[in-house]
Amino acid sequence: MLKQLRAALVVLAALTVLTGVIYPGVVTAIAQLAFRHQANGSMIYVGGKAVGSDLIGQSFSKPEYFWGRLSATSPFPYNADASTGSNYGPLNPALKKAAESRIAELRQSGVRDARPPVDLVTASASGLDPHISVAAAKYQVTRVARARIMSEATVRRLVDQCAEGPQLGLFGEPRVNVLRLNLALNQLQAQTAK
Repeated sequence: MLKQLRAALVVLAALTVLTGVIYPGVVTAIAQLAFRHQANGSMIYVGGKAVGSDLIGQSFSKPEYFWGRLSATSPFPYNADASTGSNYGPLNPALKKAAESRIAELRQSGVRDARPPVDLVTASASGLDPHISVAAAKYQVTRVARARIMSEATVRRLVDQCAEGPQLGLFGEPRVNVLRLNLALNQLQAQTAK
């Protein structure tokens, strides 16, 4: 009995060291060496200060900024601690109400087109999506250009410059990271003002 207990404790200690210390240490070292940006949260820095992440959306509501997808997280939008979709099915009245509310908000902001792209009026599966479609960004060009007193052509060119292709050239649709687009817009306006 004592012999079996000793063998079990040796195996427990060995596996604890292997899977609890060595393996995580090796994986962390590889991540820091080969994928430093991603391993540290894909943070975006402006002037040495972290302003957000490439992976988590932010709430923009001012007319001079591009708006991202709706976030279904609570108690506040884009709460990474509460990542979740709305779980509303296509026939759920709450989904229709949320979409109609966002459409009204878009129209009040000066966008009068009949049908906004679906990603501007629905939440993503995680509630944290940092991207919108290129069509959703272009849908907002008139409002953003008017609020910033810039030409629509200039803002539209910036959207095209910030557009990302499908992942690995194959997966998904072209998209725009809303935070990166808004930061580029701030930088462009600052350069133009000089």
